[in-house]
Amino acid sequence: MSDRPKLYEGLASWFHLLTAPEDYADEAEQYRRILTEACDPPPQTVLELGSGGGNNASHMKRHFRLTLVDRSPQMLDVSLGLNPECEHVPGDMRTVRLARTFDAVFVHDAVSYLTTEEDLRAAIETAFVHCRRGGAALFVPDHVRETFRDGSEHGGHDGARRALRYLMWEWDPDPSDTTYVADFAYLLRHEDGTVAVEHDRHLLGVFPRATWLRLMEAAGFRTEIRQAEHGEQMGSELFLGIRPPASMDQTSG
Repeated sequence: MSDRPKLYEGLASWFHLLTAPEDYADEAEQYRRILTEACDPPPQTVLELGSGGGNNASHMKRHFRLTLVDRSPQMLDVSLGLNPECEHVPGDMRTVRLARTFDAVFVHDAVSYLTTEEDLRAAIETAFVHCRRGGAALFVPDHVRETFRDGSEHGGHDGARRALRYLMWEWDPDPSDTTYVADFAYLLRHEDGTVAVEHDRHLLGVFPRATWLRLMEAAGFRTEIRQAEHGEQMGSELFLGIRPPASMDQTSG
């Protein structure tokens, strides 16, 4: 049985009715600006790990040549319909190796599905080995341990023939570990007017700020913390890793 939430498998065709590409314009612009300012020279090629339905890519592709990696074939199909001009590659952010480097690496909220420090370390190492010297990697987790609070939200969108509404409830059964739960209830209105109800549980990871910085620095990044200014991530912490240029990568004897 798959460990992936229903949203990324059997319900993937509904994804853009839960979270619409047009809602990401402002936050994608912030991510573009951060990566552009962090890279020397400015980036032209960007690798996105855990690209999902391609919402951020639909805006960032105007500025970069994007390679999009996701481990869900269904989500890659959704993104390909939105972003046919982008390269799409099946792969897990913990283990994928493309044998090439990019000017920048971008990891949006898919990083929140990493629930152990070992998995987080592996994803950060993936970002580092694919990031050229002088480039940068940006990670956008939903939460850090210090600021996590139980909460709920609702939303959804109407399509041409179908519609979706959702309720999301984030809660933490055990604040002493590195996971929390996001329970989703979906109301799915089909073309014939019938409405189905689905429950979908997402097990997500949450780590202390110090863990993020320690793992990124161990991989070889110089680190900075930024704050999200837009969208669902507004107010959350963004972790920027800068890979030093060749002259700084080497330690003196």
